[in-house]
Amino acid sequence: MSTTDHRTTDGATPTTDTDVIVVGAGPTGLLLAGDLAAAGLDVTLVERRPAGRSNLTRAFGVHARTLELLDTRGLADALETTGTPLTRMRLFGNLSLDLRRLPSRFDHLLITPQYEVERLLEQRAIDAGVTFRHDTVLGSLHQDADGVTAELTGPDGTPLALRARHLVGTDGHRSTVRTALGLPFPGTSVIRSIVLADVRLTDEPAGSLTVNGSGGAFAFIAPFGDGWYRVMGWDRTRQVPDDEPVDLDEVRSLARRALGTDHGMHDARWISRFHSDERQVPAYRVGRVFLAGDAAHVHSPAGGQGMNTGLQDAANLSWKLVAVHRGDAPDPEALLDSYQTERHPVGAMVLRSSGALIRLAMAHTPVTRALRALATTALNTLRPASAKALGMISGLGIAYAPVPGGGRASGRRAPDVRLREGRLHALLRAGEFVLIAPEGAAPALPPLSPTTAARVVRATWTDPARRTTVLVRPDGYVLRTTR
Repeated sequence: MSTTDHRTTDGATPTTDTDVIVVGAGPTGLLLAGDLAAAGLDVTLVERRPAGRSNLTRAFGVHARTLELLDTRGLADALETTGTPLTRMRLFGNLSLDLRRLPSRFDHLLITPQYEVERLLEQRAIDAGVTFRHDTVLGSLHQDADGVTAELTGPDGTPLALRARHLVGTDGHRSTVRTALGLPFPGTSVIRSIVLADVRLTDEPAGSLTVNGSGGAFAFIAPFGDGWYRVMGWDRTRQVPDDEPVDLDEVRSLARRALGTDHGMHDARWISRFHSDERQVPAYRVGRVFLAGDAAHVHSPAGGQGMNTGLQDAANLSWKLVAVHRGDAPDPEALLDSYQTERHPVGAMVLRSSGALIRLAMAHTPVTRALRALATTALNTLRPASAKALGMISGLGIAYAPVPGGGRASGRRAPDVRLREGRLHALLRAGEFVLIAPEGAAPALPPLSPTTAARVVRATWTDPARRTTVLVRPDGYVLRTTR
């Protein structure tokens, strides 16, 4: 695909028309742009960085639900080869969460650098025909009844007005799209002066993600699987600005205080210092403009939720934009509004859960340490409590409000069931609804509603005793069930 340039006769700034502009080429923007282009939309992805990617990254974990979403795009198996699956998370010394209990073929946390996720998503977007504009900066945007115009500056300083029906800001916590909309980003700084390092270890720990806090410090270590380890640490007594120099000795000291050992850290390839905020924008949609990923919500790194939540934002929004652009949505505005209705509460939940984890890790008073001990005991001994925690961290437990008359499963994640035509998640690669019916039945689509589109892939239960008809959304959630 390519965009079309329209130049005015008086030499004014050229205007380029496209269906959707995506601002920000991180994981969230790449998945969204690839989804839209794969469905036949004309998509332009604007990125301030030059072409090419860095091998340095803060995100490093891909949870089960995100792997399922990547599986519905044919990418999960390739990503699995780039990292290390962790089947157990050890937190606060004595809390151990067994990920093998997850009800998914991805019963683990995949430790792999963010750049590996971006590499696969970028190639998919390129193959689908996304137009990339690197070294390009958004200055302002303007909306009207027919579309949105983004005022951009290209790599050579040339101004460009890019026109589209919709625009999505996936441009991170310092989002220029959010700023251009005039939206607040309320919240607070939760933790300052966090240090990150990618290191080699002489004394390698057991193959599980390790987190602990002790003596005013906390740290975690996770293996990338290629001999490198990600270390994160924080010292309550050393709160300095982000630009304060940090060296490996500081990282070693933090690890020894929090974990009891530094595991012989050496040969750091990257060390950085940053701070962590808890913030969420009040509106994920303003007219024809949407926000997703870190542009909409940021939170502590505890639980590794950041990149995962952004990718799930994109999966929720993409099929809705496709349905509206193709004319398949009976109520386009209601469908687009459902992005805010469904994803804003998820963002708020992630802020609460990751905030709770980081506060437990930083517990230092007798009261907070007692609360941590109580919480870890409950999670270790009460199976329903640990199952709920696993569902929240992995994303498998996330559900949306059911549609009226949709049945008990409406709004819940659809498991990857085996069907006559193949696995459900493989069938979802078509980017359409999947209608699963009993053998011999030829059910009609349920009455169209704001969250129903007309295009479906039809499938049949392998078990002839199954008499339920299930309509699954393109993002893998059950819309409705009927008998």
